[in-house]
Amino acid sequence: MESAQLSIFFTFAAGLLSFVSPCVLPLVPSYVTYITGLTFEDITSNKDRARVRFITIVNSLTFIAGFTCIFVLFGASATYIGKLLLTYQEVIKKIGGILIVLFGLYIMGALKLNFLSSEKKIHLKNKPGGYLGSFVIGMAFAAGWTPCVGPILGSILLYASTTGSVAKGMGLLAVYSLGLGLPLFISALTINTFISTFKVIARYMRWITIISGVFLIIVGVMIFTNSFTILTAWFQQHGIGWSIEL
Repeated sequence: MESAQLSIFFTFAAGLLSFVSPCVLPLVPSYVTYITGLTFEDITSNKDRARVRFITIVNSLTFIAGFTCIFVLFGASATYIGKLLLTYQEVIKKIGGILIVLFGLYIMGALKLNFLSSEKKIHLKNKPGGYLGSFVIGMAFAAGWTPCVGPILGSILLYASTTGSVAKGMGLLAVYSLGLGLPLFISALTINTFISTFKVIARYMRWITIISGVFLIIVGVMIFTNSFTILTAWFQQHGIGWSIEL
């Protein structure tokens, strides 16, 4: 039986890696100004800080709720399809493991996959009004496809399809959304710090993509070889574990 705790750890890590990908991290200031309706000067100045902070918090949370809603639905759909193919779960795991390894090689730049090279996303020139508008933008963000986030998200969906439970699949995508949304929310609240930190992180963006690729390769190999069971047994033998259950 595969470890729910390890699933949570790897899925949350995948969300974090999605956030620091070249398709998301550099665009954070633009997303913040777009969903809040504030100018960059409003967000970074010291004038009317209470109002700006309130607007930023509410709009950021509704934006995160929007993409979480879509991701969770993706997880439910993937798991439902996997449940219908329960007889072929072992085959699905093998194929999924191979695909995740290929995604990892693609992110590292070691493999070219043309169908992932073109960016597909919904473009909204004018933001719908109010907090509902931020929720809609979050849904559009989730429904979009970028070459960076797509392979990581696709890997989580492939894994979710093997869990055999719609609730577990939805839970995994909720954890993925938390891994993506938490640093986004913190960055929105501390935009000045984020900008200065990003200048440092940008120097290591190539290494980040390599680490992301290696991460997916490891997960793909573990799914293919069913190594989650072995690793869980090792943790239990050494008294290491988490109390969270999914």
